[in-house]
Amino acid sequence: MTDRMQLRRATPQDLYFIQGLLRDNGLLFEDIPSKIGCLFLASADLQVVGIGGLVNYKEYGLLRSIVIKTSFRAKGYGRLLCTKLIQQAKFQGIKELYLLTITAKAFFNQMGFRRTRREKVPKAIQETIEFRDLCPDSSICMRMKIR
Repeated sequence: MTDRMQLRRATPQDLYFIQGLLRDNGLLFEDIPSKIGCLFLASADLQVVGIGGLVNYKEYGLLRSIVIKTSFRAKGYGRLLCTKLIQQAKFQGIKELYLLTITAKAFFNQMGFRRTRREKVPKAIQETIEFRDLCPDSSICMRMKIR
């Protein structure tokens, strides 16, 4: 693995690739056309290794749609991508990051996220389509304060 991962903001031309990668990994993709500007493609050594999203709601942010291509897993790319998205959130002035997960609680715990109850999440995040409609109530809600 290289630590020279580059993030590039997704464009409408990336839509088919992003939706396919999310669908193939059992992640939500229905709202991706309306969120394309919040998504990033992660590349290392000129190859796309994964994608991730950061939706900004002023001082709050929603981390979403993080997936690493199968052939690049278990090499540290997920951690690096998440770290870069957290840095991006800090740069944007976000003070708290939230996410919903079903299968990656342990990973996000290692990244510094802690479980929180949905009703404690700021209204701006609670009103997102991810919280309202797309993610099941069984999803684990997690939060990170950015320093």
